[in-house]
Amino acid sequence: MGFAAIGFRGTTLIADPAGALFWPDQAMLIVADLHLGKGSAWAHRGALLPPYDTRQTLLRLRDVVARWAPRRIVSLGDGFHDQAAGERLAAADRALLAELTGRHDWLWLSGNHDPAPPTGIGGRTAPSLKVAGICLRHLPGVDAGAEVAGHLHPVVRLQRAGRGLVRRCFVVDQQRLLLPAFGSYTGGLSLKDPAVAALFPQDYRAYLLGRRVHVLARHQVASGAG
Repeated sequence: MGFAAIGFRGTTLIADPAGALFWPDQAMLIVADLHLGKGSAWAHRGALLPPYDTRQTLLRLRDVVARWAPRRIVSLGDGFHDQAAGERLAAADRALLAELTGRHDWLWLSGNHDPAPPTGIGGRTAPSLKVAGICLRHLPGVDAGAEVAGHLHPVVRLQRAGRGLVRRCFVVDQQRLLLPAFGSYTGGLSLKDPAVAALFPQDYRAYLLGRRVHVLARHQVASGAG
């Protein structure tokens, strides 16, 4: 597959086309915004949307975990769409999640959707994690330190051959690295949105997801993104 190496704060991180980040020096796999149970939440409210996103997300995650064989897995918050998501898990999905959390040192970081992830799903919980001087957390921009975060679901909108394309992306500068949302039913926020742009006032690189990871500099995003 077409992975991409991201140099960040003196270490190398690997961007996986599925939307996960692997940290070789720490044997750590990082994902953000799984939003497990989002489809079932909508279905519960009467939305005509198939509630199968949790299974799709977990199967994709299982494939990524098998690819990198990490010692530790960190979910950067919003692993679950709401506090009742754990209760709505189908038996097969709960078993698959238990398989993943049982085989690895799994850490759920608190998000705004799930400040306290559901009980009985395995793994440990924490508000944040600091490793090698880098803070892993859900909300970006909490302070001026180096961080790896989620929450904003960054995407790049491109015009190519008269067609509009939207690609989830990693975005990184010298201070922070934002992960794309991993969940199947998650939307995205353009890099030009003020909430994202304010975090990257200078130069940055965007790592777009596709069959392989494509790297764009800020000026390339500005010239081709909406």
